[in-house]
Amino acid sequence: MSLPLVTTAERRHRLGRRHRLAPSARAATVAEAADSVVALHATDAATVFLSARTRLTEGGPDAIERALYEDVSLVRLLSMRNTLFAVSAELAPYVDASTARAIAAKERRTLLKHLDEDGQGLDAAWLADAEAAALDALDTHGPSTGSQLSAAVPALRQKITISRGKKYEAEQGVATRVIRLLAADGRIRRARPRGSWTSSQYRWVHTEPWPAVPATEARTEIARRWLRAYGPATEADLKWWTGWTLTDVRKALAAVGPDQVRLEDGSTALVSPGDTGTEPAPKPWAALLPALDPTAMGWADRGFHLDPAHRSALFDYAGNIGPTVWWNGEIVGGWAQRSDGEIVWRLLGNAGRAAEQAITTEAARLAAWVGEARITPRFRTPLERELVA
Repeated sequence: MSLPLVTTAERRHRLGRRHRLAPSARAATVAEAADSVVALHATDAATVFLSARTRLTEGGPDAIERALYEDVSLVRLLSMRNTLFAVSAELAPYVDASTARAIAAKERRTLLKHLDEDGQGLDAAWLADAEAAALDALDTHGPSTGSQLSAAVPALRQKITISRGKKYEAEQGVATRVIRLLAADGRIRRARPRGSWTSSQYRWVHTEPWPAVPATEARTEIARRWLRAYGPATEADLKWWTGWTLTDVRKALAAVGPDQVRLEDGSTALVSPGDTGTEPAPKPWAALLPALDPTAMGWADRGFHLDPAHRSALFDYAGNIGPTVWWNGEIVGGWAQRSDGEIVWRLLGNAGRAAEQAITTEAARLAAWVGEARITPRFRTPLERELVA
């Protein structure tokens, strides 16, 4: 029995609808926008806002700030691939159990190893006391930046030497590491930053860890949601996206029970159970997605929406994608914001007049939404730098 065929055009139709990039598919809430792609990249503060913006029916930066800092329907977690993501509060316990717990344990082992090698007698008991003091300070003073916590907690002003005796020996403060560990453990979370929504200088608040979920159940739920959003895809794609071991990926997929489909190049891929039907084509759509947007970063193999000839212009040396211009489910160019606020873009090929008109409209919409804010990606790419210059 032959497998159902999913064409490249069909994959792009799915992307437009399921990732809520087509106007008719956009989300009403920030949490729904995040859930549509499972998680929003949050390494760059602006990415969360710009990724959510594109997927929402309405609302400005204040709507996303409310979701992050007031009703806390969207939260940032150190998770997949040891990267910061923003996920809905509903999904957070599953992300925590499937991925973040293991990262937190590794972070603790690493810090304890550094403390032991430093030779000042700092150990697990000292670390526990420092963490408790930091939490007490947050309870006393309320939302605080890292520097404010260090001022309130003497232990956080402690210095240690990393790689003593080696060429790359360095003295470091423990504050950043202790705060990172508390956040990884879910005992503190990022609150409003100092400055605008583009700032990464966060304040911190004391919070309760997420409810415990069995790790296998959590990985199955993440795999189920990911496959619904990103299928057709392969186990290699899921392994890359999550950072899990191949064994854990295969167990999670086996629990989901995906169907197989055939792609146009003759290879096979996985979709959610029963998800082999045709996706209705959305009306033509254009989007300007930010650096590290999850749609651009969702697969290890992105050939169905990205011409390999464009990689050198759109990616940095480490494989981080910059701001991209999309037309009907395909990356067709890149964009940037200049210092005067102008949104500029360039096509990497001939997408046609309809595409140019739609992209022009979308660029104006983005400029109005951003307003006085200025966006500089944390990871600069060749085309973004060229457009700014």
